[in-house]
Amino acid sequence: MATQKTTKAFVDLDLSFKVNPFTKDIYLKTDEEAVKTALKHLIQTRNFERPFHPEIGTQVYSLLFENFTEDTIQIVKKTISDTILRFEPRVSLLGVNIKDNSDSNEVIIDVIFKIINTELPVTVTTAISRVR
Repeated sequence: MATQKTTKAFVDLDLSFKVNPFTKDIYLKTDEEAVKTALKHLIQTRNFERPFHPEIGTQVYSLLFENFTEDTIQIVKKTISDTILRFEPRVSLLGVNIKDNSDSNEVIIDVIFKIINTELPVTVTTAISRVR
């Protein structure tokens, strides 16, 4: 008797809320795109921003106006890594790279990860801007 290996599909709502003209339902993001979007939202969420879940989020925005030294970069990496490891069970984190783009008043964050049950590394990039 042959056993069939099943892989878990990850599905999230597309937050643009565009409607599929054929099914009249909201578009969905699946697998890699769903996880990438979830990671971006997790990184961009401030602590105490989500009702009933103040623990979800990062300190990235509060650190943007600090003097951006090597110590600050390490703190940003740690807060992002800790948040992903704690709140995103679908990924295995490989690394976080931070690039300070002071000329544009932004920080570019690259997160390298593997989706569970896959072998290929995936990178998601997001830019956080300093806005007053």
